[in-house]
Amino acid sequence: MHRVKDVLFRISAVLILLSAALYLFMPAVAPWLMAFSVVVFTALTFTTPYPGKSIRGKRLFNFQLFSCISMIVATYLMFRERNEWVLAMIIAALFLFYASVMIPRELEKEKNKL
Repeated sequence: MHRVKDVLFRISAVLILLSAALYLFMPAVAPWLMAFSVVVFTALTFTTPYPGKSIRGKRLFNFQLFSCISMIVATYLMFRERNEWVLAMIIAALFLFYASVMIPRELEKEKNKL
């Protein structure tokens, strides 16, 4: 089950990037692909909570949740044909990148503490 989640997680992330690039060429199709990808990505993120106990790790997981909400906002703006979707997506990407780099470090710290 964990392997299936991981594969779906990666596929949805790639589709999010693809739909952002596709918006330049096919603005009618890209929002639908983005919506599907963001829904899958968000569902997987919400159903995979932070496994550790540290406050910092939980805060980093909240960063991931915030980035998912920001991607939902970006998708809405994409449907409305507003160019601000790019800004919302950049914010989501920054928070998600920071969390994805720091969560494994925090888990490693917790493991070494025990």
